[in-house]
Amino acid sequence: MERDSVLVDLALQGGGSHGAFTWGVLDRLLEESWLEIEGVSGTSAGAMNAAVLADGFAAGGRAGARAALESYWRHVSDAARFSPFRRSLIDRMLGRWSLEGAPGFMFMDYMSRMFSPYQYNPLGGNALEPVLEKQIDFARLRASPIKLFITATNVRTGRPRVFRNADITPAVLMASACLPTIFQAVEIDGEAYWDGGYSGNPTLAPLVNELTSDDTILVPINPLERPGTPRTPAEILNRLNEVSFNAVAVKELYMMALLQRHSAALGSDSEACDWARMRVHIVRNPIMNTLDFSSKFNAEWDFVSMLRDEGRKAAEVFLADHGHDLGRASTVDFDKLLAEL
Repeated sequence: MERDSVLVDLALQGGGSHGAFTWGVLDRLLEESWLEIEGVSGTSAGAMNAAVLADGFAAGGRAGARAALESYWRHVSDAARFSPFRRSLIDRMLGRWSLEGAPGFMFMDYMSRMFSPYQYNPLGGNALEPVLEKQIDFARLRASPIKLFITATNVRTGRPRVFRNADITPAVLMASACLPTIFQAVEIDGEAYWDGGYSGNPTLAPLVNELTSDDTILVPINPLERPGTPRTPAEILNRLNEVSFNAVAVKELYMMALLQRHSAALGSDSEACDWARMRVHIVRNPIMNTLDFSSKFNAEWDFVSMLRDEGRKAAEVFLADHGHDLGRASTVDFDKLLAEL
């Protein structure tokens, strides 16, 4: 029996090439005609996926969005053929996706710790910019029926800025993915911006305040939990980044849980009531706990397509376990969230 349509919005985290996992999730969700995507909030790689999805959808509906996502990630992988970030022979032989043994990655890691990108990359080049310019029709994106909310962090104020369809340019997407130890800050309207993950990964507020959908599907990339205690400098830095990049979204979810608990006391017309009514769902990604930080720079097609397949599998499990809850009930355990905080 065909399901009644359900209006949803998406919240997409960033994480370098690990964003190919999100590609797989989106590819599977787009196969479900009863799921109507009203809007997407994205940061960093999540911003790229969001913009490509919305532009592709404007060009050719669901099929257009799926084709656009595949084309984008193929072009990212093609561009990476000229990157020094390639796995070592030993890693290839052992089937490891890590770049920690790759000379190019080790050199970049050393340079980023000792020098700023203004010193070792004085021209401010980024190989992803021409890919975005080729893959996205920004004029068409402005008219897309899917509303976009792309977050970047204002360097001066430390606050998030959320860009909407009419404001999105290649510079905005580059700003949302600008890791300050690797890339120069991106200037927009006279202000410098860094990666949006520092201030909203992704930002949930516009999904609540500006859309009619009551269901948010969150696709995380950075694990909330990682077993064991990191010991090496690389492991410690990776976990610090994961914690900091999750912090804002966790606080927004905590606020949502708190407001839902006290929803009876809220006025029906208040903004707090809008937060309290939201239903939240998470597509789980256990694959991320098997990957290290360096693999976020690995854009080899074998790796990217593996992550896509894992994303499709995760979305399949999500739909089987929670598809019937969409439009009806939140599948995030807010009581457990409140108990843990």
